[in-house]
Amino acid sequence: MINSLDFSGKTVWVTGAGRGIGLEVANQFVSLGAKVIGFDLSFDHEFYGFDYVTLDISNEEAVSRIVPEVLSDFPRLDVLVNGAGILRLGSLEETSFEDFKHCFNVNAGGAFLMIKHTTPTFKGQKSGAIVTISSNAAKVPRQNMAAYCASKAALSALSHTAGLELAPYGIRCNLVCPGSTDTPMQRMLWTNDDAEQNTIKGFPEEYKLGIPLGKIAKPSDIAQVVLFFASDMSNHITMQDVVVDGGATLNV
Repeated sequence: MINSLDFSGKTVWVTGAGRGIGLEVANQFVSLGAKVIGFDLSFDHEFYGFDYVTLDISNEEAVSRIVPEVLSDFPRLDVLVNGAGILRLGSLEETSFEDFKHCFNVNAGGAFLMIKHTTPTFKGQKSGAIVTISSNAAKVPRQNMAAYCASKAALSALSHTAGLELAPYGIRCNLVCPGSTDTPMQRMLWTNDDAEQNTIKGFPEEYKLGIPLGKIAKPSDIAQVVLFFASDMSNHITMQDVVVDGGATLNV
């Protein structure tokens, strides 16, 4: 039987690869044989199991310059994973327009720029997969997260539109929407020893449901769904999304 999760000979780009879910995604692709190139604002360690490029994906000049440079060294691109994202907290009244724009520029704008500047390569190949990591916050409102929720909803719509435009060229575009996941971003929200259990139980006063599976996701839980969408196991799936949140959004 052919192993559909064998990425030997494949080239995979992962944004947000310096930490959290993006790092786990990059490492899992490496373990399955892929040539991985990671992109992030910074890489904190001396050694990674993949090549990496320091890049602000929200900077159009930088993206338009660096993408062709990387493609000149590695002309083939089989999978693009849009994993970079930021979080800005605050009520609508407290959120500055600068923070609102920053969320959009990174969460939606960065993915837009990476898709835009890799599209000619994907079209020329007439094959490839784009997997975008959004959030269950794109589907349900969260108090004090207006900028994040709105930017992730925009990101989801962007992915579906890209999928529609690229379908005639055989390129598939799908979304993974995590819920609470044990990452540095999540831990930034935890301010006491009971924070993890409180997240699992939910916050009824904030209209936020708990997690029916009774546990916080690990980055590997999210990465495995990314791998599925990148693999031949999903070769007839496009413009879809999967919510990976232990049931926190119930049937939404």
